[in-house]
Amino acid sequence: MKSTTLSLLALFLLITTTSVAQSKENIFFDKETQIVKFHTIDELEEFKKGQLIQLYVERINEIITILPFIALSNEPSISLADIGIKENSDNLKVLDKHHKSTIEAFQSTNEMITEFIPYADTEKIIWSILYFEEVIKKIRIGMNSNF
Repeated sequence: MKSTTLSLLALFLLITTTSVAQSKENIFFDKETQIVKFHTIDELEEFKKGQLIQLYVERINEIITILPFIALSNEPSISLADIGIKENSDNLKVLDKHHKSTIEAFQSTNEMITEFIPYADTEKIIWSILYFEEVIKKIRIGMNSNF
């Protein structure tokens, strides 16, 4: 359980660093926020619970990060200017404030996941990961691809 907690803490620090870097670049989110692999149920059934929880956290991270911007863009590294929003001080403050509140949400969510999800049945964790991955796929497809 301790190694799982340390792994999740390390992942959280990576997420936090990514979110802070995003606000400095004036982008909504970057490519590092996105997961790189989708899994089958057979693959997930081979993982230990600690590994599954780490995948769970990564998928929650992507959803929390990208979902607020889905009406603007589902592509990474898109800046305010790229979609026609002025990069004035007010808009940059709003984006920066959002990134900071997202970091707080990650902290709270990570604490909850670390404390409670280890008690979940492994099958339910696997089902949740598969569900999150389907949501992420639909987010990435975007509205012009008939999702």
